[in-house]
Amino acid sequence: MASNAAVSPEQAARLGADLTPFGAEKAGNADGSIPAWTGGFNDPIPGEVLGGKRLDPFASEKPLYSVTAANMNEYAEYLTDGVKAMLEKYPDSYRLDVYPTHRTATAPDWVYNYTTQNALKASLDGDDLKGAFGGIPFPIPQNGLEAINNHRLSWRGVSWESEINQYQITSSGKTVLTTDGLLKNQMPYYFQEGSSDGFDGYFWEVNLENYGPPIRAGERIVGRTNLDADKSAAYVYLTGQRRVRKLPNACCDTPTPATAGLMSFDELSVFSGTTEVFDWKLLGKKEILIPYNQNRFLQYSDEQAITGNHLNPEAVRWEKHRVWVVEATLADGKRHQATRSRYYLDEDTWQASLGDRWDSKGQLWKTLWQFNYVMPEFPGTIPQTFGFYNLLSGEAYVANVMNDKKFHNKPVERFSTSTFTGQGLARQGSR
Repeated sequence: MASNAAVSPEQAARLGADLTPFGAEKAGNADGSIPAWTGGFNDPIPGEVLGGKRLDPFASEKPLYSVTAANMNEYAEYLTDGVKAMLEKYPDSYRLDVYPTHRTATAPDWVYNYTTQNALKASLDGDDLKGAFGGIPFPIPQNGLEAINNHRLSWRGVSWESEINQYQITSSGKTVLTTDGLLKNQMPYYFQEGSSDGFDGYFWEVNLENYGPPIRAGERIVGRTNLDADKSAAYVYLTGQRRVRKLPNACCDTPTPATAGLMSFDELSVFSGTTEVFDWKLLGKKEILIPYNQNRFLQYSDEQAITGNHLNPEAVRWEKHRVWVVEATLADGKRHQATRSRYYLDEDTWQASLGDRWDSKGQLWKTLWQFNYVMPEFPGTIPQTFGFYNLLSGEAYVANVMNDKKFHNKPVERFSTSTFTGQGLARQGSR
């Protein structure tokens, strides 16, 4: 069944007027705790060296207040179910330090121009996205499926790389390094010279080379994600076998080797992958507390940033923002470990900042999170670090931790497509 974007020229004209170019409300909220959007953060961060470690543009700020297990009822309307559960599970160690809100989101003008074009012509035919390219597909969304596609195709840059560590947190609070590697990413959807007519559907490409730990040194995983899930493919190179293997089901609740099998493919960046497993409902917009502008986190070492069963609350910046709330329920005839999920999409970037998942017994199972960072040279408020807390087992996972590395996520020249293919991986692995 087709679902047209249904945005008239008059509605599209609101983009850049009373709405931001991405469709957020330009105005602040009633009490001033969310300011007006005035173009985002576009200036260089004082003292920051491009291609190196990132600094915190808001380092001098102090928390306005903290939310703890003791006072959480005062702030309940601004908390997700997962955040409430974390406060209850770890009352003596988990808290939210809430800072002044900064609406730093920005993007190149050409991305804004594509977004306006998409508003007028992008559509969905069932789960198939058509007519979108180079910007947010549905800046004025009409339903949940349009909104979650905005997250999937949110602006992150064109080509970039990061040196990262990834960690498992055991139920006893022990931190275990699972990945020390180099991560290359590319979004052909944002190739500036492209168009929706010539776009082949491959919107995200990934290459992860493991330097360690020793048992995984030399392993690689590559993948290309297509809007048509049947065309998506991922491959691994295993040093012990000295061969490339195509992953049989790089989708949905299948564990991904990129996280040593501890996260599923569709938990990366809170949600990724195909949408057809779920029915999607747009629940509306609300103001909540979400992790945001996390350059503060990068000023801590890995060891300082991960303490006990969760991240160090002192290292995490929370702000009040407006989010779109999208609920996913398992579609008829489909299988998935999570029968219901809820995602919180930042209105300024369309990035999923938080997500909650319920299991087949109806238990709140996992709460997922994603950090974004002020990165003016991209330009944008760019997502990178993400993870989950398992509320039932007490285990957790933290992906793409850049803190101890010599550089923190940098834009680079465009990679060749072969960087992300099985054939290209065979050449990379044989070196």
